[in-house]
Amino acid sequence: MLPPESLSAPALADALIIDPFYLAISVDFEHDMPRRKAVLASYFAYSMGEAERSGRCLTLEDRASGAAAWLLPRADAAEAAESAAKHAFLARTLGPRGLAHYHRIVEFMAAQSPAVVPAGAWYLSILGIAPAAQGQGLGAKLLAPTLAEADAAGVPCFLETFTPRSVGFYERRGFRAAATHREPVTGADYLIMCRAPRSPLTT
Repeated sequence: MLPPESLSAPALADALIIDPFYLAISVDFEHDMPRRKAVLASYFAYSMGEAERSGRCLTLEDRASGAAAWLLPRADAAEAAESAAKHAFLARTLGPRGLAHYHRIVEFMAAQSPAVVPAGAWYLSILGIAPAAQGQGLGAKLLAPTLAEADAAGVPCFLETFTPRSVGFYERRGFRAAATHREPVTGADYLIMCRAPRSPLTT
């Protein structure tokens, strides 16, 4: 049986290819759309595998419809090992411009989040629904199990989004805007959103 990331990754590429971050890291393939989507699908498959190892990776019954990937806090040794493995993967998958963009964007965003993100928060790294399957409540279905788990554990969550139209969706799941920054590589604004754990009386 194929791993879930093999089936869900192309849907994520279709859903998220217009996101400024993903455009920036796939810029070396801007004149070859099939190759660009394939590179992004590889990126998403890797990211979902990372979420399986050190977070939560959720797919739908129809795995080709989309997925959600969460990263949870990990020990220093695990963090170092995952970082080294991901660096090697990116170096052999992205083009030189995209690789440079990736590191510059991630370093910038990582420097902004500690000011507003609570310690120990769970990170919603990726959420995407295939364009043909959007508008059916599937995104909410993907998020519900991990949000319920975080609530039960009393743990906050956060995300970063470059997509203004997604803000209302996340607000309905309990996320609130914490900060907005202009990311210098893409020249685009992105929003950091945080979610406090809900007690049974507030859900």
